[in-house]
Order: sequence, then C-alpha cells, then structure tokens
Amino acid sequence: MQKIALYRESRAGETRVALTPDAVKALVGDGWAVEVQSGAGERAHFTDEAYQGAGATVVDAASGDVNLRVNPPTLEEAQQVPEGSLHLSFLSPLLSTDVVKALNDRKVTVVSFDLVPRISRAQYMDALSSQATVSGYRAALAGATYFDRFFPLLTTAAGTIRPAKVLVMGVGVAGLQAIATSKRLGAKVRAYDVRSAAKEEAESAGAVFVKLGVTADAAGGYARELTPEETAQQQAALLSEVANADVVITTAAVPGRKSPILLTVAMVDAMSEGALVIDMAADGGGNCELTKVGEVVEHQGVRIVGLANPPAQMGASASFMYANNVLKLFALFGAKGELSPDWNDEVVIGATVARNGGVNHGPTAEALGLPHIAITPEVKETV
Repeated sequence: MQKIALYRESRAGETRVALTPDAVKALVGDGWAVEVQSGAGERAHFTDEAYQGAGATVVDAASGDVNLRVNPPTLEEAQQVPEGSLHLSFLSPLLSTDVVKALNDRKVTVVSFDLVPRISRAQYMDALSSQATVSGYRAALAGATYFDRFFPLLTTAAGTIRPAKVLVMGVGVAGLQAIATSKRLGAKVRAYDVRSAAKEEAESAGAVFVKLGVTADAAGGYARELTPEETAQQQAALLSEVANADVVITTAAVPGRKSPILLTVAMVDAMSEGALVIDMAADGGGNCELTKVGEVVEHQGVRIVGLANPPAQMGASASFMYANNVLKLFALFGAKGELSPDWNDEVVIGATVARNGGVNHGPTAEALGLPHIAITPEVKETV
C-alpha cells in the first residue's frame, strides 16, 4: 500500500485544499493510505477530525509516495519532497522553473493541472475550468459589491433606478459564469471575445454579444494571439463599448503566461465617473494597464479592482470541485493503492512536466536549458 500526502497550502490567503474528506474516503477505499498535514482543510471548513473519520492519518509534517497540493510548493518545500515520488498541483511550470528544477533533481514525477489536454475525455479532470467557474462567479459578485449603485432595475416610490450596464470581456468558462451571475443580479450584460464561436455561448448565458470585426479563431475553438495591427484595431473598436459600461469585468487569464492587456489607460479615461473595472486576471499581471493585484486603484473617478486568487474566496466549493478533478486525473496515474501511470494515455503524457530526472514538457525544458525528453507511447502489436 502506497501513501498519499495532503499538504496545508503555504500561499498567503489561500483557503483551498487539494482533497476534501469525501475525496480522502474514496482514496482510502481504493487501497491508499492517506496522510493529512494538520490544519490542511481548516480554512475550507474541513476539520482534522473529519479527515480522520474518512480514514486518514493526521500528522504535523506530511510526506508520501504521492504529494498533492493546490498551489506549487515553495522552493524549500520542493527540496523536501521525497525522491522518486509523484507531485500533483497547479504548478504553472513556466512560472515556477526553480521549483520544477528542484523537483526534477529529486527524480519526482511532476504533474501539473495547467497542462491537462483540453479534450472531451479530460473534462472531468479540467481543474482550470472548475476554478475558473468560481472566479467568474466571484468577479460578478465583486462588481455588485464595489459598484455604488444597484445592479437590477428598481421601480420604487422614490423613483425608478435603471439597471447597471455590465461589459464582460472574455467569454471562456469564467466569462460565462460572470455573464450568468451578473444577469441573475439584474444587470444588462454585453460580452466580447475574439473567438467568433463565443457569440452563441455568450447569448445562451444572457448577454448581448459585441461584434468588433476582429476575430482570432484557432484550432479546437481557442483563440490565437492577435497581431499588433489586430490589437490596435480591437482596442480602437472597444473604446466606445467600454466608455458606455458602468462595470467592466475582464476574465482573460492565460495559464502559465502573463495576462493579455484588454483595457488601456485611454479606455479607462473614457469611462464615466463612478464606473468600475473588475480585473479577474490580476494574478497574471492583469487585463488592465492600471491593475495592481490585490488592490483597488482609483483613476480619474474610476476604480480598478485587481482580484487576487478569486477561487480562494470560496474555499469550500472550490476545494470540492478541485478534489473531484484530482480524483479523476490521479486515477490515470494509480489505482488500488499502487502507482501505475499509463504512459500511453495522451492525458497522462500531456499533464506530465518531468519524470525520472528528465523534462518532458518542451517549453519548460527550453526555459531550463535542458534537453526535451518527449514521452513516446508504446506501439502495441496487433494480432
């Protein structure tokens, strides 16, 4: 029987935990021993006693054949991960190259949720999407909280109050949730995305889709990077849309990379007194040129709110969703208490950053100046 270690998150302000007691119970039932660092789930309202009741052992310092986290370990924590073990988290390897190197030096199999292939079969393992759902919801609530007027239409004896005009920029998972939540709160919602396929999705969530004549469709329904000319055209066309909005919610976060700039200073200058920008992508540098992560910046009567780690504002639900993603992905790496990765599986290959002292993710290998050792599926003979 091999052991899974669940760690208390060391990131400041983090409330999430990689496994809930129910997830631990499922793993114990599958033959794994589970060791939980004391207090790991406390900020998500999961007590040590709940983990013990699920069959885990609670310890001061966890360590196992499998090591589970939400965020990357610090460099010091990475240097203490058992040699030859498996590590799974939102590693963002290109932003954590020192941590990847430390883990790789210890011949740890490094798996990152950022790299899970975006294919139909992997939807249940897609923690990027599950956490983006939380972020989009929290972004809309932040808009209603910071905005000093009502979101819905109100007809009262004291007069009629018009609904707030919300513009959501980016119609991915987070954007759709921001649209739907803003709509439920009574706002008039418009939405913009560079993908033409986003029009139907935005309208289904309750928004009016903004057409600017700039599209950047790429394979698989994703967006390619805009050229400088397209970016200039996009920003010029967006100016009037932004100026007409009471609240702008930006949701364009790119895993492992700096967030693209969607809102320029000139756009913010065009907004009216009392308007609001909610930047959901602040952790990646922000979609607005004026954003400062974790701060509220005021610029000529407009407030720009840089949301820091929005999923951590809903630790319980975010942990529940993340833990289910962990169970689904980890099932491809081991079962019945034993690690046995299926190295022919495209999800396993895609999500693996490094193993056996070699770096398998090409961009990370390049960033580290190390050889790229691709994982080649075995060719099975057919009879």
